[in-house]
Amino acid sequence: MEASTWAPFVAAWFTILALFIFTRFLRRKKLNLPPGPKPWPIIGNLNLVGTLPHRSLHELSQKYGPLMHLRFGSFPVVVGSSVEMAKIILKTMDVTFASRPKTAAGKYTTYNYSDMTWSPYGPYWRQARKMFLTEVFSAKRLDSYEYIRVEEMNSLLGELFKSAGRPILLKDYLSTVSLNVISRMVLGKKYLDKSENSIVSPEEFKKMLDELFLLNGVLNIGDSIPYVDFLDLQGYVKRMKIVSKKFDGFLERVLDEHNARRNATQNYTSKDMVDVLLELAEDPNLEVKLERHGVKAFTQDLLAGGTESSAVTVDWAISELLKKPEIFKKATEELDRVIGRDRWVQEKDISSLPYIECIVKETMRLHPVAPLLVPRMAREDCKVAGYDIQKETRVLVNVWTIGRDPEIWENPNEFCPERFVGKNIDVKGQDFELLPFGSGRRMCPGYSLGLKVIESSLANLLHGFNWRLPENMRHQDLNMEEIFGLSAPRKIPLIAVVEPRLSLDLYSL
Repeated sequence: MEASTWAPFVAAWFTILALFIFTRFLRRKKLNLPPGPKPWPIIGNLNLVGTLPHRSLHELSQKYGPLMHLRFGSFPVVVGSSVEMAKIILKTMDVTFASRPKTAAGKYTTYNYSDMTWSPYGPYWRQARKMFLTEVFSAKRLDSYEYIRVEEMNSLLGELFKSAGRPILLKDYLSTVSLNVISRMVLGKKYLDKSENSIVSPEEFKKMLDELFLLNGVLNIGDSIPYVDFLDLQGYVKRMKIVSKKFDGFLERVLDEHNARRNATQNYTSKDMVDVLLELAEDPNLEVKLERHGVKAFTQDLLAGGTESSAVTVDWAISELLKKPEIFKKATEELDRVIGRDRWVQEKDISSLPYIECIVKETMRLHPVAPLLVPRMAREDCKVAGYDIQKETRVLVNVWTIGRDPEIWENPNEFCPERFVGKNIDVKGQDFELLPFGSGRRMCPGYSLGLKVIESSLANLLHGFNWRLPENMRHQDLNMEEIFGLSAPRKIPLIAVVEPRLSLDLYSL
């Protein structure tokens, strides 16, 4: 009796399920998806992506074209690999692709998607972007911090002078100056020294930053195949939790000290970027209340982004120049002619040093800090170049491939700053041949600060020192491989030797 009563319901349930699956199948068959390799069950096309995803996707794009469809586990992925596709994704359809996919990195390392990088498109992110553009990175505020950048640059030049004639690990010096600059601008003081009262040592903090950038760029299997996420097969989530805990301990101390100082002073005036964020958090007119964890997430963004991009770019620039001494000679000739040999380069001088600017652009073309930019996500079903893109498709823009497009660049694999001489190609998101900071709504809001630090650092390093590789090492032997994360630094750290090229009294800074 019971069986006969339930039988119609079971049959109806299976019929509905079958219709649902059949409808989904028909709908999928009707979609005009971009070309791409056939996915495997469960893993999709993850088997085609190696340890350097931007290079793997570059190779695939040579076969399947500038707009390519793949599956990473359970999720559809679209990759744009041309100027035209980048312009559509980042400008024409910017709002459609303005959100971010949910990833373990966003959840565990940015206070559950509370930062600028991983927060989804919506009122919270729009408010944060406005804060960063009008308050944190305003031209007036950046100008007011120029003295900090000058002092820390002088410190770097002095340290290099002391190390003259000995092999040095360049990235360490560059990371130190970048970290000191951004710490003083964001936190009001270095916080990272070797005193007994320091929260964390500079060496440990650099390791934390390296780990943060690596983990924010890895292909975590759990992000692509959710039902195995709990297994943490690669151990990435465990590492994310560890580095997040370390950062949180540091940031809690920073916020406590800032709040104590603000509360102890009547009519307190903000002195650094954390002060600005805390002041904004108290604004009753905010559309979305800025909580303490949000302030910590934004502070972490500022520290990480402001340190990594400039250090990595200058490191790559010096590496390329060591392979081509003739370019170094042209740069120093310009510096001697414009600056002279009796003073250091100032930020206001950069506009008068077009060849230095060309070297920076060429470095960013060949070695973009974020080769795939940060992943975007389609907010709705849409069409791109006649192809169907489904809602929640993950969208990548391979600027590494665009930087090597032979239809745009002559001899694209050669380091040649002259290609930018007399060309009106900028790095500020409007010229889609060169997008080191991205473009559109999700473009890096701190690009103007990054450019100031990169250009003035490189100019002074070239102006103040002759550079060479250690003894018994030829420039042909210089390994130019990278590693992949949210940024792409050198795989093997650059070791170089510097010798002062100006009057010795200039180095007593």
